[in-house]
Amino acid sequence: MEFEVDDSRDRVDRDVVWNFLSTQAYWGGWRRREHVERQIDLAWRVVGAYRKSDGRQIGFARAFSDGVAGAYLADVFVLPEARGHGVGKAVVRTMIEDGPGRDFRWMLHTDDAHGLYRAFGFTEPDTTYLERPRPA
Repeated sequence: MEFEVDDSRDRVDRDVVWNFLSTQAYWGGWRRREHVERQIDLAWRVVGAYRKSDGRQIGFARAFSDGVAGAYLADVFVLPEARGHGVGKAVVRTMIEDGPGRDFRWMLHTDDAHGLYRAFGFTEPDTTYLERPRPA
């Protein structure tokens, strides 16, 4: 499968993002569409993956950051029919290595794809990292 990756916010197909996040993602199920729209609008950076044949969006990631010290990687996904073709690797590489945040401290939460993220240097947090979980 031939695809391209870019960080144009205007190119993001918000219907594709909303459909995946609201029906297939295990995270953030409490969000409404207006939350997702706002998160895309306010993201420090977004990255999309698109099939070359028809331009259809097949992958996505967003990050929020202060633009100086670190960033949080969020909502990374590849549509099921596009998995196994390197799309996820390309999206993550574009976001964290091929852009303005390559020297940042990156953070994320995930229950899966640990191998993907480890390949980009993600590890368990050190003793300087604390977290207050979302209240029940």
